[in-house]
Amino acid sequence: MTWSNQEWWPNLLRLDILDDNAADLDPYGDDFDYAEEFQKLDLDEVKSDIADVMTDSQDWWPADYGHYGPLFIRMAWHSAGTYRTIDGRAGASGALQRLPPESSWPDNVNLDKARRLLQPVKQKYGRKLSWGDLIVLAGNVALESMGFETYGFAGGRVDEYKSNEAIEWGPETEWETTSPERFEDEEVGNLKDPLANTVMGLIYVNPEGPYGEPDLDGSAKNIREEFSRMAMDDEETVALIAGGHTFGKVHGADDETEVGPDPESAPIEQQGLGWDHDFEKAGMITSGIEGPWNATPTMWDTGYVDNLLDYEWEPHKGPGGAWQWRPADEDDRENIEKAPDAQDFDESEQPMMLTTDVALKHDEDFRAVLENFQENPDEFQAAFARAWYKLLHRDMGPKERFLGPEVPEGEFVWQDPVPDADYETVGEDEIEELEAAILDADIERSQLVKTAWASASTYRDSDKRGGANGARIRLEPQKNWEVNEPERLADVLDTYEEIQAEFNESRDDDVRVSLADLIVLGGNVAVEQAAADAGYDVDVPFAPGRTDASAEQTDADSFDPLEPKADGFRNYLGDGDYNDLYDTLEERLVDKAELLNLSVTELTVLVGGLRALGATYDDTDRGVFTDDPGTLTNDFFVNLLDMDYEWEPVDEDDEVFEGFDRDTGEKVWEATRFDLIFGSNARLRAHADVYAAEDGEEKLVEDFVEAWSKVMQADRFDLD
Repeated sequence: MTWSNQEWWPNLLRLDILDDNAADLDPYGDDFDYAEEFQKLDLDEVKSDIADVMTDSQDWWPADYGHYGPLFIRMAWHSAGTYRTIDGRAGASGALQRLPPESSWPDNVNLDKARRLLQPVKQKYGRKLSWGDLIVLAGNVALESMGFETYGFAGGRVDEYKSNEAIEWGPETEWETTSPERFEDEEVGNLKDPLANTVMGLIYVNPEGPYGEPDLDGSAKNIREEFSRMAMDDEETVALIAGGHTFGKVHGADDETEVGPDPESAPIEQQGLGWDHDFEKAGMITSGIEGPWNATPTMWDTGYVDNLLDYEWEPHKGPGGAWQWRPADEDDRENIEKAPDAQDFDESEQPMMLTTDVALKHDEDFRAVLENFQENPDEFQAAFARAWYKLLHRDMGPKERFLGPEVPEGEFVWQDPVPDADYETVGEDEIEELEAAILDADIERSQLVKTAWASASTYRDSDKRGGANGARIRLEPQKNWEVNEPERLADVLDTYEEIQAEFNESRDDDVRVSLADLIVLGGNVAVEQAAADAGYDVDVPFAPGRTDASAEQTDADSFDPLEPKADGFRNYLGDGDYNDLYDTLEERLVDKAELLNLSVTELTVLVGGLRALGATYDDTDRGVFTDDPGTLTNDFFVNLLDMDYEWEPVDEDDEVFEGFDRDTGEKVWEATRFDLIFGSNARLRAHADVYAAEDGEEKLVEDFVEAWSKVMQADRFDLD
């Protein structure tokens, strides 16, 4: 085996997660437009083909109850359910379930079979239908085939062809384990960021209970913690669990049966299939828990809710050796309505419950939702439809990215809507007028840059949230984030609002400017002036058309995870209480760059350029290695790599450093790890060398303008 650099040096800063942002990994090539191809589909025909697969049991893999519907629901759920609001990563987009590690998670046992069953559908439609869309659509068709009315479906998920190495799944090195390091203060229900699942290799929580024990209090706590990290409230959480467990069963017929290796470990002749075992001999082995939840596992009804609430349940070890629950009263065990055996309809099975199910009944708030659903089945149906739609589409971003004839009317606040412009946007003449007004205003250049950056850099390419469009920087919670320097930000926004009001009121036509456009334009003007002062004439691209969202269009709570705990681009260290799994400041910098879809080159030039512009938190001199701040020079790289200076840490955490003149001993500079990593890390230093060269400044200016514009327009899906 040949070891990688990361294996030789485990503490080496992971920059390779940025490489995919600079590479074309799609086999269809740069010119491929999936949205255009998807629109060519006859969605009714696709759904008909999926429905045909649903009840067409194949000899090579059995269909429970003669229907693949429950299996396909689980496949869709486990694809979308990895999404977490903390960093917006995972979820159904990209179809990451077909790539490691998700392809071989213990919680995804036998979902390789579900995807393989759909292979003929994928082959038929080819590039017009991504795996990401097919997996989700199959879940919807499954529900509809069993009597449920779904809320809708949107296409538009573009497939990935390489595992997303930027997703942090946890500190454990073995599947189905939970280490104390996963939780803050080793406390159940208090996961460290950016995690959402409580067990390595499971989608959510351990169905047996925390640490594999039937602990109802701990299970309810974990459920609420996990689902809240998908921005689900109590009603949505109960609706999803109750709705999903209305269908199908869990499989743990025997704890003695040997199950083969997962797909990524399986021998080559199995062609990507894993978990091989003789199901005809021992029954299906999946979760290790055995049984259905109700008597009608292929029909939408309230059987799950009724069973859970109408019977008292006790824990016991099932045939698979795992903790599961049965009716506590022997008579109830005899009399509860049985389900047919999944393979032999002449036999029957007694319904069971998971610890996570009984925890819903045990928790006072969850139970109140269950009781309401039991009394009002229509509300249960509506709640599950909305929550299921949200689960499947939460990672897709704004509604303008949603494709197809089944996209429902209206918008949800979780889609971060912005209003349509009911006016004409500014043209070249108006832009020049506004640029002049900005330059005449009493706003420091660094504040223009920081305000634009604070607004636009909230964007996350993972789930397409954030960005400058909507001008949410003027709303809760962003306007009060410490990193945004609230008092100074308020002054800048007040000035922009004055410029906006004066401009809009002066017009005798339908042309208007939004605050969102002004914020970006102000940053662009500052960059152009800073480049001019350095001797370079540049035009920073500007595309008007942003609008201003209202507070009612903003789910303030769900924006909390977007707040930077530390920000290397503005040299903001935060308070040090990060409660996450990142060990160093530079890891947080790279993680943010990955969310912004930046390459290593773009990360490097943006940090160096922002330092030259003096765009640091609280106007600190840290990292501003120049005697001429506010001018777009290459001084940051020149002085960082200059061997006339030596560096010493000034705090025990090695986060802040001072730079001294080697000859005089005089303190010249102050820096953080965010700065010094560009001289310390070999790969970043190789990039810094390019910009530090005597002929590197012009390239820095050109590259900075391009990278800056990329961030400013990252959320402009209307420009695609």
